Amino acid sequence: MHQQSTPSPGTAHGSRTAGLTPSSVLDLNAYLMYATGKAARRRLTDTLTAHGLRLWHLTVLAMLEDAGPLSKGNLASRLDMNQSDLTRTVTDLAAAGYVECARDPSDRRRIEVTLTPAGGSALTRLDSDVSATEADLLAPLTHEERDRFAALLRRVHTHLEQDRDNLPTR
Repeated sequence: MHQQSTPSPGTAHGSRTAGLTPSSVLDLNAYLMYATGKAARRRLTDTLTAHGLRLWHLTVLAMLEDAGPLSKGNLASRLDMNQSDLTRTVTDLAAAGYVECARDPSDRRRIEVTLTPAGGSALTRLDSDVSATEADLLAPLTHEERDRFAALLRRVHTHLEQDRDNLPTR
């Protein structure tokens, strides 16, 4: 069993002060990923809310900037996103003028989503605020540690993405 962490000087034993997570919990990587992800999401949400956007808005815009026009189905699949959530997100972005939706002429059942120049400009405006939020979140790390951390996260993400892609379809 792990020993309980010792309270910091000036704090009462057992008080609920930030930074007093027991060492046994700090030994759980899954908890650390969850807690860090939750804090990162909260900070990024605050940043995006100031622009009238949510995380899925940013993610869809970034995907369209990188990949070019995509069908709604392909977009939802690539982002591992629920189709109804994607539809709501794309509707919001279209109302803001950040994306355009049009029927695919080769398959009228498919709706193709395209980033507009206004959507590209929105991404450019968001870039500095999102970067500042990330810099604040990763402040305890050196530049080299941030690069290594990002590389490790991408490696784990790629592994999980491959697992997801290898699951049997329902």
